[in-house]
Amino acid sequence: MTDIIDQAAPSAAPKTYDHGISFGEAFRVWLRIAALSFGGPAGQIAVMHRILVDEKRWIGEHRFLHALNYCMLLPGPEAQQLAIYIGWLLHRTAGGLVAGILFVLPGFLAILALSYIYAAFGNVTVVEGLFFGLKAAVLAVVVQAVFRIGSRALKNRLMVGIAAAAFVAIFVFRMPFPLIILTAGIVGYIGGRSGSPLFRVGGGHKAESGPTLKDEDSALGEQTPAHARPNLAWSLKVSVVFLVLWLVPLAFLYIYLGPNDVFTQIGVFFSKMAVVTFGGAYAVLAYVAQEAVQHFGWLKPGEMLDGLGMAETTPGPLIMVVQFVGFMGAYRDPGSISPMMAATLAAILTTWVTFIPCFLWIFLGAPFIEKLRGNVALTGAMSAITAAVVGVILNLAVWFALHTLFAQVTTRHVGPISFEVPVMASLVFPSLLLSLAAAVAIFRFNASVIGTLLVSALAGMAWTLSNGFL
Repeated sequence: MTDIIDQAAPSAAPKTYDHGISFGEAFRVWLRIAALSFGGPAGQIAVMHRILVDEKRWIGEHRFLHALNYCMLLPGPEAQQLAIYIGWLLHRTAGGLVAGILFVLPGFLAILALSYIYAAFGNVTVVEGLFFGLKAAVLAVVVQAVFRIGSRALKNRLMVGIAAAAFVAIFVFRMPFPLIILTAGIVGYIGGRSGSPLFRVGGGHKAESGPTLKDEDSALGEQTPAHARPNLAWSLKVSVVFLVLWLVPLAFLYIYLGPNDVFTQIGVFFSKMAVVTFGGAYAVLAYVAQEAVQHFGWLKPGEMLDGLGMAETTPGPLIMVVQFVGFMGAYRDPGSISPMMAATLAAILTTWVTFIPCFLWIFLGAPFIEKLRGNVALTGAMSAITAAVVGVILNLAVWFALHTLFAQVTTRHVGPISFEVPVMASLVFPSLLLSLAAAVAIFRFNASVIGTLLVSALAGMAWTLSNGFL
């Protein structure tokens, strides 16, 4: 496939390019990065920065951040897309494919194994206790995400207002997440073009501090490789190939299984997610949870937290939680095949339609990123979208809190609006205590997310084994 979509090169492309980095060495480095990609996008980007910029000196600081800024403008997991981008810069299409696939593969296998255990033994006390503890810690992790992203995005009252409006829109009026993001992007784009300084607050993740590696001192240098220059023929080829890989399976499912089959619903739903996942996994999870639980009935509210706990404790993008959602959806509606086989196929399908578009965005758009540099209108759009994402993640935190800390939740209607409220008498005190302990560990003592999740899981197992599952 790389021969088809790679830009025309000499008939026998050399294994080692001018930068002197062999494909085999790059493969080993991407495998190492994949194995260390815990802790969400901030941690994953920091790992890539440390290895690729500081340790290997393959890419300079400025080029690394420029690529990251482009990835932040795209839907999907920015850390994985950054890996695809740098892999493509180093070794053309094959490099991008290897970097992107390896970034996802360990997490896919780990979550698939955990999903098997969950489906087969989820009612066993020790397994229930594990996920009982994970849920409480995940709540603290999501609250941390609200503060972390909010501190970066909400630099003025206008951005705070956009975040508040996004929260009210999704929590009270239950507006779809894509509509909220689209509206924020339009407002930001107009504001950016107007020249208002309120929309120039920026976004993205900061790389680790320390000595700066200049582009000209890196292995790639400061020049643009020949294959990385804009080429219309390349753009058309890569678009056709990846659109076929993405959309033909969906068309097959729609034609042969029908629109109401669970596989068709999974493929179409998560394809839509692939084009609206601005702001990372935390932002889109509120919408995924809303649809998967309330509309499709694939999951129960607490199970969404279980899936996020899996994604938090395994390598790879946090958006891999959607694999668990697809797995459970087909497990409960397998049709004429066995539940486990249906669930496995659904997990593969979900992962496929979620990540294939990431390769399309990078391979198609990366050659044109120089045109995005310094574009104030796009900066304004990104700033407004990031602010709206804070409000959406706050909604996710509230939703998780309601379904983690309370055994019963009801819907209250006030005129044309409705929202969920807890039944106070159903407060689950062990969950409250574990969540508070996890919050103290993360906020007060700067404990690692992985360590906090593991300790909380052990505490949950200990509690259920000694007292019975609550």
